Amino acid sequence: MTGLQDRLTPAQVEEFGRELDAIRQRIVEDLGQADVDYIQNVIKTQRALEVTGRALMYFPPAWLGGVAALSVAKILDNMEIGHNVMHGQYDWTRDPALSSQQFEWDTVAPAANWRHSHNYIHHTFTNILDKDRDIGYGILRMDPAQKWHPYYLGNPVYAALLAVLFQWGVMLHDLEVDRVLRGERTWAENLPVLRRILRKASRQIGKDYVLFPLLTGPLAPLTFAGNASANLVRNLWAFAIIFCGHFPADVESFTEEETENETRGQWYLRQILGSANITGGKLFHILTGNLSHQIEHHLFPDIPARRYPQIADEVRGICEKYGLPYNTGPLRRQLWSVAKKIVRLALPVSGQQEPEQATTLEPELRAA
Repeated sequence: MTGLQDRLTPAQVEEFGRELDAIRQRIVEDLGQADVDYIQNVIKTQRALEVTGRALMYFPPAWLGGVAALSVAKILDNMEIGHNVMHGQYDWTRDPALSSQQFEWDTVAPAANWRHSHNYIHHTFTNILDKDRDIGYGILRMDPAQKWHPYYLGNPVYAALLAVLFQWGVMLHDLEVDRVLRGERTWAENLPVLRRILRKASRQIGKDYVLFPLLTGPLAPLTFAGNASANLVRNLWAFAIIFCGHFPADVESFTEEETENETRGQWYLRQILGSANITGGKLFHILTGNLSHQIEHHLFPDIPARRYPQIADEVRGICEKYGLPYNTGPLRRQLWSVAKKIVRLALPVSGQQEPEQATTLEPELRAA
């Protein structure tokens, strides 16, 4: 299989990197009030939907409407607001409400833990086996290079459970239990992470399953069920979008050896080879937090996600110019591809394997 260093000549890699840097610089220089207005409008919409959903819990005939409104509010909070704000996409505004270091989202996973495991680990070492812990989340076999074990026969079951309990999976992901079991990390080292988890989970449970149900008095069981349903919808949606952006069949992963002495251009190349997009309309993209443009997000994680649709055609054109794949397709196709991979890799012989992978590594992502 063609490795990363063989995809393009050194001169092509350098020019490829310059072209992508130019896109990023152009967007950064154009950031302004329109970007602030956009995220503020999304926040206002999210809050209005949450208030509407909570209010409708007081009227049993409108229970489904309340669940729908609250579900969309939680999706917007996690995807288009929380995920993107915590990436530092709006730090340039100097608005404390949009600060990546101060924002806390409506999920059991503490923001501080997530910023380390996602912003740093995942986005620096994207799809590098044994470095990027998002490959399988320490639970699933998502690449044929992962050594098979009888445990992985449960791959489809583990994936289904992770989808249903996704916010809890993301929360526990930061504990790195697999590393503790291998003796690479001690429970004592995990104490700060665990304390943050316990504090955040306690607040979330208290809010969704104690406080708001009690506020509806005799309707408390319905409110409890409504909040649980909204969390379930958000979990399933987030799982689907994230997995479709990272694990369709043609998405590649890489070894540490392949990523040694990686240049900026090679880092960009790894992001493109290790990502996939999902096609859809404007509302669909907003509800995904524009992670339906996962390729552009992996290239430029710290620019406002609303800009990704504006540059997608240009990025695709650059890929075509250099003969590189630009993995994209409708949700149903990407999700079906992910499902087939999960089932196939549950077995010791995975059948038709995904292409071997190659790529690289960047020291640190530049801040916005």
